[in-house]
Amino acid sequence: MPAPIVSRRDIEFFLYEMFDIESLTTRERYQDHDRESFDAAIDIAQAIAEKYYLPIQSKVDRNEPTFDGNKVHIIPEIKAGLDAVIAAGLTAPTTDYEMGGMQLPQIAASGAFAYLSAAASTSLGYLSLTHANCNLIEAYGSPEQIEKWVTPQREGRFFGTMAMTEPGAGSGLGDLTTFATKEEDGTYRVKGNKIWISGGDHDLSENIVHLVLARVKGAARGVKGISLFIVPKFLVNNDGTVGQRNEVALAGLFHKMGGRGHTSTALSFGEQDGAVAYLVGEENKGLMYMFHMMNEARILVGTGAALTALTGFQYSLDYAKGRPQGRLLSSKDPLAPPVNIIEHPDVRRMLLTQKAYSEGAYALCLYGHQLADDEKTAPTESEKKHASTILNFLTPIIKSWPSEWGPKSNDLAIQVLGGHGYVNEHPVEMFYRDNRLNPIHEGTTGIQSLDLLCRKVPMNDFKGYQAFLTEMYDTVDSAQSHEKLQLYAQQLKDTLDNLKAVTTAVLDASKTQNIDMVFSNSVSYLNMFGHITIAWLWLRQAEVASKALDKTPHSDDEKFYNGKIQAMKYFFNSELPLTYHWGNLVKNIDSASFDTHPDWL
Repeated sequence: MPAPIVSRRDIEFFLYEMFDIESLTTRERYQDHDRESFDAAIDIAQAIAEKYYLPIQSKVDRNEPTFDGNKVHIIPEIKAGLDAVIAAGLTAPTTDYEMGGMQLPQIAASGAFAYLSAAASTSLGYLSLTHANCNLIEAYGSPEQIEKWVTPQREGRFFGTMAMTEPGAGSGLGDLTTFATKEEDGTYRVKGNKIWISGGDHDLSENIVHLVLARVKGAARGVKGISLFIVPKFLVNNDGTVGQRNEVALAGLFHKMGGRGHTSTALSFGEQDGAVAYLVGEENKGLMYMFHMMNEARILVGTGAALTALTGFQYSLDYAKGRPQGRLLSSKDPLAPPVNIIEHPDVRRMLLTQKAYSEGAYALCLYGHQLADDEKTAPTESEKKHASTILNFLTPIIKSWPSEWGPKSNDLAIQVLGGHGYVNEHPVEMFYRDNRLNPIHEGTTGIQSLDLLCRKVPMNDFKGYQAFLTEMYDTVDSAQSHEKLQLYAQQLKDTLDNLKAVTTAVLDASKTQNIDMVFSNSVSYLNMFGHITIAWLWLRQAEVASKALDKTPHSDDEKFYNGKIQAMKYFFNSELPLTYHWGNLVKNIDSASFDTHPDWL
């Protein structure tokens, strides 16, 4: 029997035991749902993943898209899989019924998409970016724009992208040069070049709706002068039919080390008269609007990274259980049969580390999805604001921790398989290559670390920072009531106290010292905060598992819950102590990297 894509038992633990998504059905938006409907969505997604995506994983990896100078060529199996997802109604499972959605809680939809994301890798990105594109237009576009551009995307006829990066302006969006000129009819003409546009060209849909950042002629330099435009590949007639080609041209494809099912493109807008474009919202507010899509994409990147790590863990676990090799040190009989490699302590170390990283990362992402649900549907306005405050604060960690430690988990999966791990007869090397894109997607780890330390921590008089610390301290208090968890609760409290001291020290230093030097260890701060967050989530998992064990479950569940507690112990013993090292680098303003002269490298 092949290894599972992801563990169904783990999905159910997170959704129904740790995050209690059944309680959401008391809210008006979700009152039509129950566990049966949640499970049905998961079943459908799992069936599609196993039928359409799992069998073509290696084929997608071996046959990346090509461009013949005229059109993009993609293997047909990708479209078949996307069409199956669309036909099942899973393109926008959280969307209103009136817009063709299932009106599922976001966390439930994430549970369903676990199978699709894990099996399809970035091939599912065509639909994920389309969903995020729609959400942005719904939030800031006009009713006419929603009808013209969102409706066909929700139906799966059009796909969507976001186009920000330029050859000369990557993360520094204030330097972008793409410009827009307003026409007498109220439309605009856009001219410029964009790169790294995922899903920027293909023939998988009738049309592609690009959301493009550009500067209206005469607007201020820097980020304050950026506007957002809808720029379709094909213009759309008044009756909704697809019309003539707009001035959006594919300049070429990029060939990535992984994630090869999703085109990565260089696009040219307006090589002659200019690409017809439609302003979203108001001029000069484009970057604020785009962050609506960008933050959603960052959570999706983190979730994809966690799921790729989970998939690698499941495969290497299955392999280790059935691969005989070697004998234990305690075995003195050279004629004794080899043991399966899972019996070797170092293999168990690597598997336990993968479990701690991948399941911890996925718990973090699901917590983010839960906050997104609460932000929109919590019973009171104060609860909604509280959820929004924490989600906004946590987004850099949700994006970056799974993206950094997920590939490390996949690296260990390769190591578990030994020589079989780095050949493409097994998928773990592909999982690693796919996952290695994520520390770069939607803002590098360095950018996320500066966003966290310089912006999110002090934002709104430290409200997000303080609110999240309170959540973690509350878990410490709760876990203290479980005798077997008291030691770990105290360890978490100690690291939280140290985090507060480090934060105060570095922000105080920023008022009097060279700010570039003070914040040069921001990635260490992000690592510290991220590891403490994952430790908190592992303590929460252990608390749920401990309560379940007190009820004397049947043997399979007993093993499952003991596995949760063991992974928590590993993370607290082997990973959490690292936070003190990172904290010292930040607090003491270690300047080794800052003081390094470029000529010395």
